[in-house]
Amino acid sequence: MSTTARPRLVALTGGIGCGKTTVLREFCRLEVPCFVADQVAGAYYSDPAFLQNIQTLFGPSVILPDGTADKRAIASIVFNNPEELRRLNELIHPRVWNDFQHFVGQHPHDPYVIFESAIAYEYGFDRLVDQVVCVYLEKEERLRRLQLRDHASREQLLARMRNQLSAEEKMMRADYVILNYEGNPRTRQVQYVHEQIMLGSKN
Repeated sequence: MSTTARPRLVALTGGIGCGKTTVLREFCRLEVPCFVADQVAGAYYSDPAFLQNIQTLFGPSVILPDGTADKRAIASIVFNNPEELRRLNELIHPRVWNDFQHFVGQHPHDPYVIFESAIAYEYGFDRLVDQVVCVYLEKEERLRRLQLRDHASREQLLARMRNQLSAEEKMMRADYVILNYEGNPRTRQVQYVHEQIMLGSKN
């Protein structure tokens, strides 16, 4: 497909707790179409066929008496077992990407669209898009924010972080980096990245 037949595909990623959502809001404010992978994947848990696949993967203990998924039980399984996490990702992420392709098709005349995913590098989405924007925040500040938000222990949060590439590696591999510290000119940074991507989309 030529670049004139579709918008540019831009992944927005970053380590857990880096504040991708706040940065995404800035792109939305600029009227950039934004696809949030976690939100889309979350809706799959209402699909009976998907729930059956989940039960096949992890057993009946991850299905609650009312027939819905026990997301807490699933999380406890996958965050402590990289192989189980890989199996879950193989179930979810091809479907997410197919849904994103449908989303892209709804925006043929936009210069670019955002694909927001915490695991853009880990699952190889970076190889499927044109550019990557990384939101960066150093680990201790991320831990502080996550402990306030999720009421999880430091050990639990560190275990979740170990399932992702380091924030520093993501930053080094990205085309653009947004430093998401309090007091930093986040809006100005997003505006700059937006303008650069817009220029690239015209070439």
